[in-house]
Amino acid sequence: MNKKVILIGIAGGTASGKTSVSREIVKKLGGPKKVVIIAQDAYYKDLPNIPQQDGLGYNFDHPDAFDNELLCAHLKKALKSETIHIPIYDHKTSARMKDTFTIEPHRVILLEGILILENQRLRDLMDIKVYIDTDADTRLIRRLRRDIVERARTIESVIEQYEKFVKPMHLQFVEPSKRYADIILPRGSENVVGVDILMTKIQTLL
Repeated sequence: MNKKVILIGIAGGTASGKTSVSREIVKKLGGPKKVVIIAQDAYYKDLPNIPQQDGLGYNFDHPDAFDNELLCAHLKKALKSETIHIPIYDHKTSARMKDTFTIEPHRVILLEGILILENQRLRDLMDIKVYIDTDADTRLIRRLRRDIVERARTIESVIEQYEKFVKPMHLQFVEPSKRYADIILPRGSENVVGVDILMTKIQTLL
């Protein structure tokens, strides 16, 4: 018997192309009314008392930075076709906003994040586990562009954070979680054949 709701986990290093793959799946499956994307980034722990300059000294790439307890609770409700209200995280202030984002029941849930495969409770909820495998140079360049434009960071602060936290945490936690993946997708959405294979598996579950 087909499951009522399907959860697909899409992991990978920072700026590896997780969101691009997720959006490609949404497009191929018929749009946002059928598929919804939930980002692990929305579940960063609330740090309202840390000034921005001090926040750069906080390790956002460690598993403990995420409120996975709340994320698991929300996913369990969503898998029962219940409405959930996910946090809205402001990366400029390192704090959650007062408003939340409401997600109605969907047939397919795409959970994307750097450390979703590292957490066993999250893995156990997934029907398909995907790891986007993109080389480090490409990821660093993409992160520089994103953080400078979208998160009001300086080049120096992005590089400092990458060297101090992002790279060592990737090697310690993110990269090793690849062994839990059902599908490893090199080059992300640029890998058309790989995305098509993933889509075939999703359609089988549907």
